[in-house]
Amino acid sequence: MLEFLLCSLVTIFPDYLFRRYWQGKKWGQEINLFSVWYELRYGLTTCLLLTLALITVVFYYHPSATNVRSFFRTVTILPETGGRVSEVLVENGQSVKGGQLLFRLDSASQEAAVLAAKTRILQTEASIPVAEANLAAASATVEMAKANLAQAEYDLDQERELADKNSSAALEQRLVRASNLALVRQNELEAAKANQLAAQERLKEQIPAELETAKASLEQAEAELAKTYIYAGVDGSVEQFTLQVGDYVNPILRPAGILIPEKFSSNKRFLASFGQISAPVIKVGSYVEMSCLSKPFTVIPMVVVDIQDVLPSGQIRQEDRLLDPQIGLLPGSLTVFLEPVYPGSVDEVLTGSTCLANAYSNHHDVLHEGDVGSVERVYLHAVDTLGLVHAIILRIQVFMLPVFSLVLSGH
Repeated sequence: MLEFLLCSLVTIFPDYLFRRYWQGKKWGQEINLFSVWYELRYGLTTCLLLTLALITVVFYYHPSATNVRSFFRTVTILPETGGRVSEVLVENGQSVKGGQLLFRLDSASQEAAVLAAKTRILQTEASIPVAEANLAAASATVEMAKANLAQAEYDLDQERELADKNSSAALEQRLVRASNLALVRQNELEAAKANQLAAQERLKEQIPAELETAKASLEQAEAELAKTYIYAGVDGSVEQFTLQVGDYVNPILRPAGILIPEKFSSNKRFLASFGQISAPVIKVGSYVEMSCLSKPFTVIPMVVVDIQDVLPSGQIRQEDRLLDPQIGLLPGSLTVFLEPVYPGSVDEVLTGSTCLANAYSNHHDVLHEGDVGSVERVYLHAVDTLGLVHAIILRIQVFMLPVFSLVLSGH
């Protein structure tokens, strides 16, 4: 409508003045509702074409976006293990600090496991002196077996010497008995050495391994016990937190609540969705004006700080059928990242607010270089000047936004 009114000032209105005062035709006689089209056909046609051209230029070089938001990340309050709540230490809406305990699950079984692991460690440590005593006893047994073997071998040598001299005192039976006794002493020595080696291995390898296993079991039990204490990961506020003592929480089926981080960014960043046709016009550094529902009647100066170089509509993932571009793919929009020109100008805008924005093209640098023709220079000046039309439209929208939101939306 605004574009049509502007165009009518240079088409329909001069045409009407020409016919009214130059040709002397009067409204209601020669000029009436029936003859208006015929009398003003040239002005109406020119106005229509000029309006279409003006709207095209304005919306192409100064695009608008009705979907502008500041997104933020929430942290789910979720225990690592399921259990029944035994203690709740915070309330819904309360501000918390990172590392603050939020609630605790029943930990009777975990505490029993920790106690059992500690007892196993004490038992293993207590077996060390016993193993040392067993090793000492085995070593003494080895020494005693060596002495018995030496005595048996000495007696056997004496019997053999007597037998070699054909002594009457050397009897065959005594020689056999001495030989068997030496063999028994040898076997006793081997058995004592084996017991000594077993005692050494138990003291050196088995008991330390049992002690490490017991310590690992204690660490695992303590880790399971720690899972029953749920802490805040970051500073923020607790929302949708309605836990009561006795409630059952599950890491898959039932989270405990949501933690909204206290600070998302020192400068809030907004994401605007522009049409794909605006890609050649919007550049990093382009000036943008934005208005949000949570801060009505306010136009906030913004600047384009980044432009996503891919369109979400082109995203695919591997599946078992071929991709057909004409099935189920929406056109997609150009994602533009905006930040405020003046720090603090968006502090009163609630994060997640719905906003609208206008972007404005600026050919000042091109015109300043002077390497453009006269026609192009006039055209670029006109294009930049037409941004005023869109700025006026934005301010009309800002003024009417509460009316549409509160009155005309059926509130």
